[in-house]
Amino acid sequence: RDMIAYYQQAGLITANANDLIAEMKPWYDNYCFAKASLETDPKMFNSDMVIYYLRNYIDFGQSPEDMLDTNTRTDYKKLKRLVELDGMSDTEKGYIQQIAAEGSIVADLHMSFPAERIFDEGNFVSLLYYYGMLTIVDTWGDMLRLGIPNNNIRKQYYEYMLTEFLHEAKIDFTPLKIAFHDLAYDGLWHGTFSMIADKYNEVASVRNGMEGERNLQGFVMCMLSLCSYYLMLPEVEMAHGYCDIFLLPDKIRFKGKNKVNHSYILELKYLSAKDSDAKAEEQWSEAEEQLHHYAGDRIVQQMTVDTQLHLIRMQMRNTELLRIEEVGR
Repeated sequence: RDMIAYYQQAGLITANANDLIAEMKPWYDNYCFAKASLETDPKMFNSDMVIYYLRNYIDFGQSPEDMLDTNTRTDYKKLKRLVELDGMSDTEKGYIQQIAAEGSIVADLHMSFPAERIFDEGNFVSLLYYYGMLTIVDTWGDMLRLGIPNNNIRKQYYEYMLTEFLHEAKIDFTPLKIAFHDLAYDGLWHGTFSMIADKYNEVASVRNGMEGERNLQGFVMCMLSLCSYYLMLPEVEMAHGYCDIFLLPDKIRFKGKNKVNHSYILELKYLSAKDSDAKAEEQWSEAEEQLHHYAGDRIVQQMTVDTQLHLIRMQMRNTELLRIEEVGR
């Protein structure tokens, strides 16, 4: 606030401070580096990201088109060089997928370790913390729950996973981005979700071991992370459980004539090739019931006000789309 006031007094920024902070908060805030601060101090903004944002506002009179400062990816690039994806074990890849899908992981922080012991139990998660890819969000007994601090870092996880998913496959994202526009402004959701399912099948056909519920959910979230119209919230706690994916319109960035009119809750269901038709029907009914519960959640109703909320259930068998539909309210 002091920084914004300084530039306001200098005549370089005319926007309201509360509006600027509201836009920055989901992207740059929520870092915590001490367990003692959980109950006493407010979370910290990343200063580099704040300066990047304000510099753009001073130079161009508006927020950056890309909320991710390329300079904040420096440590991420170091990490990528240090831990090449092909050199990671299934355990480390599982950590990345769990964190990206659930938003957090329980761990003990290791204060120091030599480079050759990065893959020792616990060291890899600690490394993610020291690189700013995780922060302290809660305690869990005598351990810590480490979580993704903000959208900036969340998108970097998805980029990391996309590199893994597309290692042996190429995807033209242009048709998908066109479908995102129809999803956001016209409520035409089928093109987006069926295209993502097709791409998953396409990538899985050239990737050994691609199938699996966690891989499916990770791939869908990576694809949806490319949609700038929404703040994507995976595993959001709602009435009667956690929804798989909640697409909440970015009301700060897309407002006025650019206002996004549609919001979505997506419930993904996965079947292995061996699962029975009876299980498929049980899953399908369960998805409808879950979506109805989620739609009745008071927080969901507040967050989706002034938008049309779509409840989508999607079922995959192995790597192929079995069926997808909107559940009526």
